[in-house]
Amino acid sequence: MTALAAALALLPALGAGMFMGLAVKGALDAIARQPEASGKITSALLIGLALVESIAIYSLIIALILASKA
Repeated sequence: MTALAAALALLPALGAGMFMGLAVKGALDAIARQPEASGKITSALLIGLALVESIAIYSLIIALILASKA
C-alpha cells in the first residue's frame, strides 16, 4: 500500500514537468513576438520555473519518505 502512495506522491512531479514545458513554450513565443522584452520575460520565467521545480522536489521527498516506510 505504501508503494501505491509513493507512486501517487510522484504525480505532482509529472504535472510540474508538463507545466515547465508549457511555460518555456510561452516564454519563447513571447520573446519571438517582442524581442525587446526578453529580459523581463526571462526573469519572470526563471522565478516561475524555480517555484514549479520546488513542487517537484517536495513530491520526490514525500515519495521517498513513503517508500522507506515499506
